[in-house]
Amino acid sequence: MKKIIPLMLAATASSAAMADEGMWQPHQLPSIAKQLTKAGLKLNPNDLTDLTGFPMGAIVSLGGCTASFVSDKGLVASNHHCVYGSIQYNSTEENNLLENGFLAKTFDQELPATPGSRIYVTEEINEVTKLITAGVSDNMAGQERYNTIDKNSKALVAECETNKDYRCSVVNFHGGLEYYLFKQLMIRDVRLVHAPANSIGKYGGDIDNWMWPRHTGDYGFYRAYVGKDGKPADYSKDNVPYEPKHHLKVNKSSVDDGDYIMVLGYPGRTNRYRTAFEVENQFTWVYPHSKAYREELIDLIHNASAPGSDARIKYESTLAGLANYAKNYGSMIKSYNKGTTLERKQKLEQDLTAWINADAKRKAKYGDALSGLNKLIAQDNSTQARDMILGYMGYNKMIGTAYRLHRLAIEKQKPNVERERGYQERDMARFEQGLKAFDRRFDADIDREILFAMLKHYAKLPKAERIAAIDEFFNIGKTLDEKRLQKQLAKMYKSSKIADEKSRLAWLEKDVNAFEKSSDPFIKLAVDTFDVRQKMEKQSKELYGNIQAYRPKYMEALIAYFNAKKLPVYADANSTLRITYGNVKGYSPQDGLVATPFTTLEGIVAKDTGVEPFNAPKKQLSLIEKKQYGEYVKSDLNSVPVNYLGTLDITGGNSGSPTLNDKAEFVGLVFDGVYESVIGDWDYDPKLNRSIHVDVKYMLWVMEHIDGATNLIEEMDIVE
Repeated sequence: MKKIIPLMLAATASSAAMADEGMWQPHQLPSIAKQLTKAGLKLNPNDLTDLTGFPMGAIVSLGGCTASFVSDKGLVASNHHCVYGSIQYNSTEENNLLENGFLAKTFDQELPATPGSRIYVTEEINEVTKLITAGVSDNMAGQERYNTIDKNSKALVAECETNKDYRCSVVNFHGGLEYYLFKQLMIRDVRLVHAPANSIGKYGGDIDNWMWPRHTGDYGFYRAYVGKDGKPADYSKDNVPYEPKHHLKVNKSSVDDGDYIMVLGYPGRTNRYRTAFEVENQFTWVYPHSKAYREELIDLIHNASAPGSDARIKYESTLAGLANYAKNYGSMIKSYNKGTTLERKQKLEQDLTAWINADAKRKAKYGDALSGLNKLIAQDNSTQARDMILGYMGYNKMIGTAYRLHRLAIEKQKPNVERERGYQERDMARFEQGLKAFDRRFDADIDREILFAMLKHYAKLPKAERIAAIDEFFNIGKTLDEKRLQKQLAKMYKSSKIADEKSRLAWLEKDVNAFEKSSDPFIKLAVDTFDVRQKMEKQSKELYGNIQAYRPKYMEALIAYFNAKKLPVYADANSTLRITYGNVKGYSPQDGLVATPFTTLEGIVAKDTGVEPFNAPKKQLSLIEKKQYGEYVKSDLNSVPVNYLGTLDITGGNSGSPTLNDKAEFVGLVFDGVYESVIGDWDYDPKLNRSIHVDVKYMLWVMEHIDGATNLIEEMDIVE
């Protein structure tokens, strides 16, 4: 194992990034120091490479969102939609925190977050490519290659996690051209501290999602707790607030038009280096079908539950996720159809091929990289219709839980290091916590309707694409008898005990024999279909192992080509720590329209209808009418700024990331992008790419004047 010596350093050092494009790894920052300084950074870029120093030591992951320490008592700021699951988990029909908001005035009033919630603090990153690829050869079969890389990865992770306070992971970059080992302190006691009501935190709802102008107070607070010895511990009333080595100062002066800003966070996934073949399939098949399935599930849940009912509350978090990506996919498709993404990708591949063929050595090394990769992708796409339906069937909790419990019993027969990911000893605490959280995300009627809907789609597949064991279990022939299926599902839900927590948890200790003898219908389904699902998994590993041979080769060729052309090279986002930088700036979404970079309190009033999602609190409307801005007024706006635009290159996973100024002071939270830049996961346009941020002034104004969260304001280090 060696400290990071990036393969890409020469590429980034010799080329200037185009506009503010790029989600940069911390170790790459010295190579773009000129760009950072030119944009307005006052700090030394080298200081941003120290993961345990300031400000990197204050940036944390929530495992899907980003957050940051904003006090020396473990107070964590993130987006409202990032803590939404915990608000929902603690809500009931009688005490709906989603509707009312939540504030703990004292430590003992803070509520446990959703079971399984974690705060991850990255402390070390090491490049481990040679260790991961040791034993891999060109003549290996796909599954053998997959197994070799998987075995080496698990061994490194096991060695790294000798101290159980840490969570380690091996992550590939550039499609497997590089591998890095990440070591993160894992804080297991996470508590909800404060979140505004939905009428602020989700103001505008799905209608305003991805849109500008925006007026959303998308912020919320957690607190990290540890044992009295200062080490991570499971939830206990005796635990104490975690004291981080570093936390961010909050600058209530916020930012002005043109100011330097940067976001440090954990962006989820981008696909900027995918092939034209992959791009075309994604936008013409995957996104349209995914959007349709998501919208169907949204309608199903709405029709099966009344607003504010216990059933609806249980699915609010699920609905938010479904709606967010349904709109995302719609905007992706629209941008793709009106743009030139595919044409430019095809032109790039033509130029790359010509460059490769112009040199005998390059042709010998990379000649089949693109064609070989595309052939494998086509093979993978051949089952995508079936695989997508089975994937969306995963929204059914009964089947998913039965499958996972049965698989656990099988995996427990193996030595720990040989078990599949998700079933090792390191996973058991969260596995059990997930089972305990089941009830707060489950309604039998809704769950049954989800399964029925997806089985109807499944039954329409050609018989050759279906799975015989599933067909047999549900009696699916040439046509589907929907009435008979409804009766079968009703009987299954009535007789199964999986929905009972005590019975569900008892399965954790049972062996394979107990599963095979069970009469529980969902357990029987898991057992009856296991062999064929295992066969499918092996086929998938064989295919992925073969892709592991071609994707790195293609990326190596592409990077060499970019180097030759002095073009920027940065890795696609993969949920690892990155920095993206730029400036506060408006944009012109279309001819004749110019969007200014700030919205104000008055915009909330203009949108308000009194009906969700434009139902601002009456107290807020009264304060705005009286122009009671307090000390948070922005003089050039003569109001309090609510949201602002930036040129930062972000994606999902960046949600909750702190927006920092030129001195790395907290000036807001990034929470979204504009409609025109959603395609940025695949294609970057500097004219249209804009990030949306909650202004720190608005956060503080709401906290002080509406929710009375003065205890948290006093706890934070506020500067001007």
